[in-house]
Amino acid sequence: MNPAPRMTVRAAAVEVARRLAEAGHVAFFAGGCVRDHLLGSEPEDYDIATDARPEQIQAVFPKARGVGEAFGVMLVRAGGHTFEVATFREDGPYHDGRRPAAVNFADAEADANRRDFTVNGLFQDPQTGAIVDYVKGQDDIAARCIRAIGDPHERIAEDRLRMLRAVRFAARLGFAIDPATGAAVRAHAGELRSVSPERVGDEVRRMLAHPARARAAQLVEAHALDGAIFGAGVDGAGGAHPRLAGLPSDAAWTTALAAWWLDRAAWWLDRAAAGAGGRVPGTDAAEAARVVSGLRSRLVLSNDETEALLACLAARRAQLDGYERLTLARRKRWMAAPGFDAALAILETEDRARVALLRDEADRELPSRRLPTPLVDGNVLVSEGMRPGPEFKVLLDLAMDAQLEGRVDSREGALALIRSAVEGTSRGDAT
Repeated sequence: MNPAPRMTVRAAAVEVARRLAEAGHVAFFAGGCVRDHLLGSEPEDYDIATDARPEQIQAVFPKARGVGEAFGVMLVRAGGHTFEVATFREDGPYHDGRRPAAVNFADAEADANRRDFTVNGLFQDPQTGAIVDYVKGQDDIAARCIRAIGDPHERIAEDRLRMLRAVRFAARLGFAIDPATGAAVRAHAGELRSVSPERVGDEVRRMLAHPARARAAQLVEAHALDGAIFGAGVDGAGGAHPRLAGLPSDAAWTTALAAWWLDRAAWWLDRAAAGAGGRVPGTDAAEAARVVSGLRSRLVLSNDETEALLACLAARRAQLDGYERLTLARRKRWMAAPGFDAALAILETEDRARVALLRDEADRELPSRRLPTPLVDGNVLVSEGMRPGPEFKVLLDLAMDAQLEGRVDSREGALALIRSAVEGTSRGDAT
């Protein structure tokens, strides 16, 4: 029997809501999917809020899985998609700046009022398309405004990560932050450092992966939230972001993070040159390693992310510092190094003509950005009667350099070069 065809995500969400409604329950689309629909974009996922309790959801969908039953959240699979179906609730007191100590199942209005921002507090009836708005979220969408629901100080005290979320939504949607909400964010900005670095890192990834990343960075700094990202004593840098703004829209988030740091370093250097004083971050290898180490701990970077960040900064330093004076072999090694193209993307925002020359050469000399298979390796040297040791790397690098520059093109030619080098070393030792 052929499997059922995969439905669109909206059609599948409508089906889930329809089945709940047929069982006698209220079921609404909730939050971001309603906001995005009103803004004219197709939501990527749908959350469903209902008056059905977890056990009632389970009765309608026997294969549903509880992922937060204490909070009334169930996962329901339909049409090839998975949906969070949550019972309307109101939250009890927050004691850890992240989660309520307890929740009480409630009605739709109470559920709307416990959410973060008015634009995220909307419901939609999937059957009729009618918008259910208890928090004036439609007014704020029309006004292009991010506004906390109720008292912004209370919303932030409940979950301090909401400060970064306000910035991310404002940047992504092209909205302004309501003045009272913005003032509350600035008042509590220092408290962001008490939020777990994993959660801060996730928000920063989402900000910097979006084309509105430069706007997000500007808002982070304008609201003094950058200390939780870049470390104590650097809140509110407030400079321009030409590198970050100039990146291609599909740039990796680690490339964006490198560009953001370089923009900040340039701003501090300009302030020092103007006599403003203060600590001036450098961009040399030692400073880059120190900064990346701090970012790794504050954002919980993976090994791959850490290496990508370091590689991008190292490649950019090489491209700026005497790159043309390197041998062709050395330049090709840089072309094949991780971070080379990411560094070009940043450098293009600084010196477009220089990057055009570097990219043309790289596309001509090493379009794959991969070094060729070596003509000889350590096993070949052993078969030639050589004893493994530190000199192996020197000899193999010598052969690879000649291969990259077209001076040898066969195993025999590479071995002849190595033998000549070994003989020359031996003669030098004997004199």
